[in-house]
Amino acid sequence: MARPIWTGNLSFGLLNVPVSLMSGARSNDISFRMLDARDRKPIRFERVNAETGEEVPWKEIVKAFEYDKGSYVVIEKADIAAASPETHESVEIEAFVDADAIDIRYFEKPYVLVPGKKAEKGYVLLRETLRKSGKIGVARVVIRTREYLSAVMPLGDALVLMMMRYPQELVDPAEYKLPEGNTGDYRISPKELEMATQLVDSMATEWNPDAYRNEFRERLSEIIRKRIKDKGATTQVLEEPATSEDATTNVVDFVALLQKSLGDKTRTPARKAAKKATGKAATKKKTAKKAAKSGSRTRKAG
Repeated sequence: MARPIWTGNLSFGLLNVPVSLMSGARSNDISFRMLDARDRKPIRFERVNAETGEEVPWKEIVKAFEYDKGSYVVIEKADIAAASPETHESVEIEAFVDADAIDIRYFEKPYVLVPGKKAEKGYVLLRETLRKSGKIGVARVVIRTREYLSAVMPLGDALVLMMMRYPQELVDPAEYKLPEGNTGDYRISPKELEMATQLVDSMATEWNPDAYRNEFRERLSEIIRKRIKDKGATTQVLEEPATSEDATTNVVDFVALLQKSLGDKTRTPARKAAKKATGKAATKKKTAKKAAKSGSRTRKAG
C-alpha cells in the first residue's frame, strides 16, 4: 500500500474524523539522467557559492527573499512556523458551497481521504450528506510548511480532497487580447456554424477515461526496452513497500455533536474547544494547589 502523505483529522462543526491523505494521482512520466556525451558518465549538480565557486553543504543553506537586486533578507525556520496556522493536523472545512459554484481553474491536484480505524461512521456521514445536498466543503490544510486551499467532495465511496489555487494565483483572461463580439463580427456564416455543430454532434460520445492512454510514453518505453535488450541487459520494476498509518477514535455521539454545532453555528471549533479544556484543566490545578497549601499551613499551625 502507498504511504500516507499526511495524517490528521477532517473537521466540520464539532465533528472530527481521523483520516489519512493519500495521493489521488500518479506520475507516469519517464525520467532521464543527464550524461556527459564524451564518456557517458552521469552529470552531478552541485550547490556552489556564486562568489567563491565552493560547494555549500545543505546545513549551511538558508532561505532568503531578494527584495532588491543583490539585497536579501534571511527567513528563519521560526519565521515560517510563526506564519503558519495554529494547527497542522486538521482539514478544517470552513464553508459548504454548491458543487458547480467553483470555477474549474481553481482545482489543481486530487487526493483521497481515507478514514482511520473506527472512523467510518463520521466519514460516511459527511460523504452522504455532501452527496445528498449537492455541496462541497471548502477547507484549509497545512502540509509541511505550506497552507493550501482545498475542496472536499464525494466521489463514489471516497471523499476526495482537491487542492485548489488561491484567486491571486489565477490570471484574468481579460489580460490577453481575445476575440470579442458575436460570430457575425468574424464573418462566420450561419451555414458554417450549423456544419460545425453537426460535426461536434457526430463526434459526441460518453466520457470513457479508459479510452485515453499516454501513447507517447508507451512508444518511448518500447524504444527504451529494445535498447536495453540490445545491450543484453534485463529490467525489473520495483515497487516500494508501503505501510499505512491508521488513526483511531472512540465511539462518538454524532447527534449531540451535530446539535451543538448547529446551536453554536461554529465552523471550526476544534481549537476553541481545546483551549477551553486546557483553561479549565489549568484552573482545576491551581485550585488543587491552593487547597494543598492551605491544608499544609493548617497542619503546621496545629
